[in-house]
Amino acid sequence: MVIDEIVSHESVAPGVFRLSFYEPRIASHAKTGQFVIVIPLETGERIPLTINRADPKTNIITLVYQVVGKTTVLLSTLQPGQKLHAVLGPLGKPSHIEKLDKTVVLVSGGLGAAIILPEMYAFRAVGTLVVSVIGARTEDLLLFRDEFERHSDRVLIATNDGSCGVKGFVTDALETYLQEHASEVAFVKAIGPNRMMEAVTKIAAKYNLPTYVSLTSIMVDGTGMCGSCRVSIHGKIYHVCVDGPEFLAEGIDFTELENRNKRFQEMEKKAYETWCQCQPERR
Repeated sequence: MVIDEIVSHESVAPGVFRLSFYEPRIASHAKTGQFVIVIPLETGERIPLTINRADPKTNIITLVYQVVGKTTVLLSTLQPGQKLHAVLGPLGKPSHIEKLDKTVVLVSGGLGAAIILPEMYAFRAVGTLVVSVIGARTEDLLLFRDEFERHSDRVLIATNDGSCGVKGFVTDALETYLQEHASEVAFVKAIGPNRMMEAVTKIAAKYNLPTYVSLTSIMVDGTGMCGSCRVSIHGKIYHVCVDGPEFLAEGIDFTELENRNKRFQEMEKKAYETWCQCQPERR
């Protein structure tokens, strides 16, 4: 089989795709929490994507991504049998996984479920109890619900419209759980929108629980060269792609993080609109 050849490519929710490809060099070394840089086509930009699954037996890497601009639109058009132009990895520091006497609470919102799912598998594999809190705007946007329900020790669900689980946010479900079970919890890990992770951090702090977060969404180059993923923690500068992507949330300047995360939005929007104008089928 050709290196980086696509094995399967499917839609798992509106605008969200799961991509699997053959890459033995990465599959044999990748660990939970790491990511890869993908260049879909020769003329495409490089995008960092967290590894959803790496199977050293089949040498297959699985990624989950959301279509948000030109490059991910192009990526979504690739079919099984085609080859990705380039893949670099594994990159970043692995998540710290160990057997704990207390429960780990994993909180994810939206696409964060795809990133936190391997954490759930890893903690369960070493014998640590896992409570998963997953959320989305509506029930049909809940990602990997079946897998969380099959393999977590307990699953709490929140949807904005109340179509499944608690009506509200994952923070509502989390706080309700911690009110009764905080003494049983070792720590909380949150992956999702920045404001959601900040809110989770504040709730956990009320119960004297540490929170760990993954800041992959701020990365651009992914190798520490562009400096775009700088984050301030207790006033000290870190680079997410080489110092993380996982950090203890205490001391993170989430306001700065959110502002930096938005800095390319207007340029990305214009680039996508310009590209669409050049595509007759998209007019």
